[in-house]
Amino acid sequence: MLVIESSSPMPTPSRSTEHTRAYRQRLRAAGSEEVLLQLPRATVAMLDAIKERQGLRNRSQALLQLIEQGRATARQMS
Repeated sequence: MLVIESSSPMPTPSRSTEHTRAYRQRLRAAGSEEVLLQLPRATVAMLDAIKERQGLRNRSQALLQLIEQGRATARQMS
């Protein structure tokens, strides 16, 4: 067991932490989840191009569109 002794109290959640937690709870309630991805710059540029061409609000929508297209193709092949 790791025991750390400190005279300083545990930090209290900041307002931004509470806001983030509430935001993530709303996402989960809506059936979504926030995910952090590391992608090559060329891939991000491709997502940005799709976003602009399709008039999407964000990269997530562009990525979701690509995933759905891949699923549709996979269903057609099986």
